[in-house]
This record gives sequence, C-alpha cells and structure tokens, in this order.
Amino acid sequence: MPEAKAAGGMFRSLRNYNYRLFASGGVVSNVGTWMQRTAQDWLVLDLTHGSAAALGTTTALQFAPQLVLGLWGGMLADRYAKRPLLIAAQSVMGLLALTLGLLTVTGNAQVWHVYAMALLLGIISCVEVPTRQSFVVEMVGRDDLANAIALNSSSFNLARVVGPALAGVLIYALGGTGPIFLLNFLSFAAVISSLLLMRRSELRTPEPVPRAKGQLREGLRYVLDRRELLGPILQIAFISMFVQSFSMSIALMARTVFGADASSFGVASSAFAVGALGGGLLAARRTRPNRRLLVGGALAFGVFQILAGAAPSYPVYLALLVPAGIAMITANTAANATLQLGTTPEMRGRVMGLFILVFTGGAPIGAPLIGWLSDLAGPRTGVMIAGVMSVAGTGLAMLMTRVISNRRKSHAVVRGAAPAAGVAR
Repeated sequence: MPEAKAAGGMFRSLRNYNYRLFASGGVVSNVGTWMQRTAQDWLVLDLTHGSAAALGTTTALQFAPQLVLGLWGGMLADRYAKRPLLIAAQSVMGLLALTLGLLTVTGNAQVWHVYAMALLLGIISCVEVPTRQSFVVEMVGRDDLANAIALNSSSFNLARVVGPALAGVLIYALGGTGPIFLLNFLSFAAVISSLLLMRRSELRTPEPVPRAKGQLREGLRYVLDRRELLGPILQIAFISMFVQSFSMSIALMARTVFGADASSFGVASSAFAVGALGGGLLAARRTRPNRRLLVGGALAFGVFQILAGAAPSYPVYLALLVPAGIAMITANTAANATLQLGTTPEMRGRVMGLFILVFTGGAPIGAPLIGWLSDLAGPRTGVMIAGVMSVAGTGLAMLMTRVISNRRKSHAVVRGAAPAAGVAR
C-alpha cells in the first residue's frame, strides 16, 4: 500500500473523494479570498490617501486576535467535530464579505469599517484555520498528509496568482473595490458545498477530547517537551513577523516606489504567488519534510526580501518576488507537515492552533513596525530591514530551540531524580 500511494506522484492525495471535494471548493474560495485581500488593501490606500501606517493597522487588526484566541481556537478543534465547525465558520466569514461589499458599493465605507471587518475576520479565523489544518488528516490519513498539506499550499497560492491579478483588472473594469467583496461572498458557496457533500463514512474522525481544565497549558507543555515540534514553531514565529509585512509592502513598493496602477499591483502580488505555487508543487513531490528545508527556506526568504527592497526597476522587483515566494512556502510547508506528522490526534488541534498563532500572531508586531519604518524612511528601507530581521530571527530561533530544550530536559532529570534521592535517605 505505501508503494502504491508513493506511485501516485505529486497529486496522490486527490485519490480521496472527500479531499477532491475539499480541494475543489478551496480553489474557488481561495481565489475569492485573495481578490478580497487585494481589494481591501487598495480600499484602505484610497480611503487614507496612501497611508502605509493605516495599511499596517488593518493587517495587524486582522491577525491580532491570534495572540489572544489562537490556542483557544485550536482547543475547540480538538473538542468538537471539525466539519460542522468549518461550515459555521465559513458561513460567518462569507457574511462579513457581504457586509463590507454592501458598504463599499453604496459609498458608505469608512476606514473604521474596514478595521472592524478585519478584526472580526481575524476572530473567526482563530477557530477556522486550525480546524481546517487539522481536518486534512481526517480526509487523507497519515500516509498522504504531507502531500495534501503541500497541495493545499499550492491551491492557496494558485489562488494567490489568479486572485490579485483578477482583482486588479476588476477594480479598474467595475470602477471600484465593492464588487470584489461581493464576489468573494459568492465564492464561499463552493467550500461550504464541498463540506456538506462529503462522505462521512470515509472520514477518519478521532474521538473528541472531553472538556477539562488545563487543556491549553497541556498543549503548550506538549510542544515545549518535544524539540522536533518546538523548532518549527519558533522558526515560523520569527518568519511570520515579516511574511505579512512583506505582502503588505508589495502594495507600497508597487504604488509609491514604481508608480504602478491597480492592475500592475495585482501582477506584483501574483509574481510572489507564482513562486509560492512553485514551492508548494515542489513540496508535494517529497514524501516527508526535513529540517534543512525549513531553515534553508527561512534564510533564503530573508535574503530575497533584502534584494527585492534594493531592486533598481519594476521588472527586476517582479523577478525577485518569485524566489522569495518559493523560499517562504518551502519553510511553511516543511513546518506544517513536521508538526502534524509528529503530533498525536488528540493534540493536533492545539498544536496547529499554536502554529497558526505564531504564524499569524507575528503580524501585529511586524506589520505596524515595517509600516512605520516605511513611512519614516521609505518602503525600500522597510523591506530591507524586514529581510535582515528575518535572517537574524532564523538564527535566533535555532539558538532558542536548543536552550529551551536543554533546560527542560535538565529540569525533567532533576524532577525524576528527586524521588530517588528521597528514598535513599
């Protein structure tokens, strides 16, 4: 059986009926999501006359809830059946897109409306994202898990190629960002339908974890006591501070440095996504992740950020976005697969909640900081500083993993030796 699965190649996870439904619905919904993200950035820039700080604030509000609620969302993913939880979360997210679309189309949208919708979307994502991530293994099993994670990343980044470019064209053709939010609302029907049509008998659903005190602390201890889990968590924690700010800076670089219009800005976002898509497809060919891919991808992402910030022309900038995308997705998929394969089913939701917390929770720190630096010293300087900090963070994560693991191991030895010493006396 393992040989047969391996022979399936890059797309072997699609042999699973439920995953085929999930992946198909996800492509449509992800295109709508990236269209909305592009429109949201453009709307904020229009409403604030190009304020980088306002753009950073919007990004921060969308990801700030992870700092408070990220682990809680992962705990809910362990306690409750994931498919109904996903259906409910996707429905609410669709309604948020509808609300912002109606406000924009009617000419009533204000910056605080965008801030509020971004915050609410962030709160719902605290539950939706770790639930969706930990649901994958229930559809495909452990043998195809790494492949399915990589295909999910490819799907997400295929949408990232199509969505921003399509949004840029439609913003120009339809005369504004409002219709983009409405189209995203309609796209949620695809993923909700795919969840409703799944064959429940083919899902590998674990027993829900009973409600009990201390489950959040239990999840933290579980990661801290396992170096193979702690390393990817810390690595992604440092990268994430500047992944979101880099995506934000694409809008700033395109608009303020190179003077690009909405459609050209969409091309820049898509160039970064082309690299991420390629990185995801390369990852799909691998049977298992490894540490070198994680560390190498993280370091390369920082280097290409620096080079992109120093790009002398728009075509060179676009070309540098491609390897930056490859490096980013290589590190991300390696971390994701390592964590899921190294985690027991009853802990997977909480571990993925912690993963999503550090991945998105860094944005409220990095995005406003880089936005402020970009306003102060220019977008080029902001991007290059983010790259330097990404490289430094990669080294710091490796050092912290070693120090924390050694300390916890030493404490465990001391605790284990204490009873024996008492008996000897």
